Parts: sequence; structure tokens; C-alpha cells
Amino acid sequence: MGLDYQLVLWNKHKKTYDKIIGASMLLYIILFAAITLIFNSETSIETLIIRAFGSLAITMLHIILVIGPLARLNTSFLPILCNRRHLGVSMFIAALIHGGFSMFQFHALGDVNPVYSIFTSNMDYGSLTNFPFQVLGFLALLILFIMASTSHDFFLGNLSATIWKRLHMMVYFAYALIIAHVFLGAFQQETSLFTIGIMIIGFFVVASLHLITAFKERKIDRAKTIEKEGWLNVCDISEIEDDRAKIFTVDNERVAIFKYDGKLSAIHNVCKHQGGPLGEGKIIDGCITCPWHGYQYLPSNGQSPPPFTEKVTTYELKLEGETVYINPKAFDEGTEVKPCNY
Repeated sequence: MGLDYQLVLWNKHKKTYDKIIGASMLLYIILFAAITLIFNSETSIETLIIRAFGSLAITMLHIILVIGPLARLNTSFLPILCNRRHLGVSMFIAALIHGGFSMFQFHALGDVNPVYSIFTSNMDYGSLTNFPFQVLGFLALLILFIMASTSHDFFLGNLSATIWKRLHMMVYFAYALIIAHVFLGAFQQETSLFTIGIMIIGFFVVASLHLITAFKERKIDRAKTIEKEGWLNVCDISEIEDDRAKIFTVDNERVAIFKYDGKLSAIHNVCKHQGGPLGEGKIIDGCITCPWHGYQYLPSNGQSPPPFTEKVTTYELKLEGETVYINPKAFDEGTEVKPCNY
């Protein structure tokens, strides 16, 4: 967690991941250029740059889109998730180089403003085989720019987590525009089969992982609970691991019940930072720690330890034998609730 906003705030691990990202991007460009020149030595430097950085951006975008569901399915991917924003900004830089060189080569050599030229050089919007696909790529690049420029926690804190999250969910709209951009372009000019292959395989991988994750979470949302005098029977205490939680849906809200130090506490499952699943985290140093970015909350009151100010909703629990019951009526955010001892 960060107490204040700084222009650059990189720890040792983030610097290591950034070096890996930069080295991987450089290696990709070198290999792409070498393979292209071996099989097509007449390729111009402009075309080589356009194709190399375009395919790199598409590859990175697919990686970014699968990190979320992979982290929900396997915690080994959480370190990558923590650095996903750095990967996203790097992807935007690759896309910007691709778009910049494309704009220069196809629209900057005339008397018309290049941006205006993108929208007006081809007005055949009603045709499939002659659709101005470059417009779709430009719009996608614009969305990626908005996301990259607002990736810092300064914007997250001032826009609110909800608005920031909705803004960055636009990546799926950008992805749809890019798919259309690539496939409509394939109808009109020579396009790398490699890039098209990435799009086809990548789409099925992205869609499959998101569906698998959705079905997993649907089981949580559809889990049956038995009501007893206003309390809901949620589980047996043995079903919850030590220093971990079990997630349930109570009145259409996901709740995490944590087991720690001989006690049970229940809080709302959604982290105030980026909506991370608190119930998939664990107790560290007496605090519930979000698995996404390490934001912490005290289990008994849902408050972040001072000087931090984030708060989440809390719930009352009770035990009857080995059975855990929860009061579905939530307390206000940050309300102290006596833990249930066992």
C-alpha cells in the first residue's frame, strides 16, 4: 500500500519485472525482424516496424487479458497480476509505435492532416471488403492511451475505484476494435498470417479462460444457504483453512469469512483499491491482505491499519457446534464486530 502519490514508485521487484518486460519486447522485435528479413528480404524498414510492433502489441494484449482469470485459477500468477499495469503501459508504447509509423507511411505525406485523413481517405463504411479498418485501429489506440495515461494510483484514488475500474474495462472494447481492425485489413491488403493466427488462437484462449473463471464464480453465487431464525448456515468450520477464507454470497453480495488465531470474522469480499477478491487473500501480520496489490484490512472491523483509511463492510457470525452462521444484515463500513471464537 502507498501512503502518498509519487511520480515514480518502483520497488526492487517491480524494477525486475520491468527489466524482464523490456528485454522480452526487445528480443521479440529482433527475432521478428530476423525471420522477416530471412523470408522476405525486400521488406522495407517502415513495413517491418509496423508489422513487428503491431504483432508485439497484439501478443502483449492477449497476455494482459489472460492474467486476470489465470490469477483467479492459480495463485502462481499473482505476481504478474501485481505488475499488469506496467505491462499495459508497455503494450500501449508498442501499439503507439505501430500506429505512429502507420500514420506516417499512409497519411502524413499529403496536404491533409493525418488524423483527418484516417477518417476521410476512405469513406466506404458500408463495405465489408473496403471498410476503412484503420479508423478502428485509431479508436483502439485512443482507448489504450486513456488507460495508460490513467494507470497511476493518483487517478485511481481521485476517480474512485468504481469509476476507474469501469474506465479500464474499456480494454475489452479496444480488443474488439483490434480484432475487427486486423480481420477487415486482411480482406484488403497483404497481412501477416502470423498476426491473424495470434488473433484466432488468442481469442479462443481469452474467451475460454474467462468462461472457466465465470463458471467457477457462478458456483459461489449459486451456493445454497439454509436460513435459521434470521441467520444463514454457510459452512462447517473445517471447510475454512487457517489464515484463509471461504467466500459466500449473502443477499447478492460476496462475503469472505476468515479463520485466524482461533477466531472467525466476516467482511465484504471486494477490496477498495481495484476491486480485488479479499477472500482469495490471506492473513498476514494479523491483517487480511488482498492478493492483488497487498492492501490490508483488520478482520474485526474491516478498516485498513492507520494511517490508511480504506474501509469495507463487516458482518456478524456465530457458531453452533461446528456450523458457521452469518447474519445477512451488513454493518456500516469499518464497524467493529466481535470475532467469533472457536
